[in-house]
Amino acid sequence: MEEELAALEDLDVSVIAASVDDEDKAAEVAADLSFPMAYGVTREQADALGAWWEDRRGIIQPSEFLLSGSGKVINSMYSAGPVGRMNPPDLVKMIAFVDKQRKEKAG
Repeated sequence: MEEELAALEDLDVSVIAASVDDEDKAAEVAADLSFPMAYGVTREQADALGAWWEDRRGIIQPSEFLLSGSGKVINSMYSAGPVGRMNPPDLVKMIAFVDKQRKEKAG
């Protein structure tokens, strides 16, 4: 995982995670991560993102976004369960494709 994250960092990409967990639980999970993790995501915030909130467990299912430097959503992925997540090699390819299109458009 760290090698894949390094490939994203080489492209000046930041990874940030968020969780419904409280600060202590999120810190426990984040201890093994090399990127920051926000905590306390609410149902209202999940709804604003268009994420699927699972009422039974009170959790948000994976919702991932690739943003441009200006904050524009370039790609997104929503899941209704534990399967279906962005992976770094695909993101590297997507970023290369978007950069190529941007350069071609700029002329």
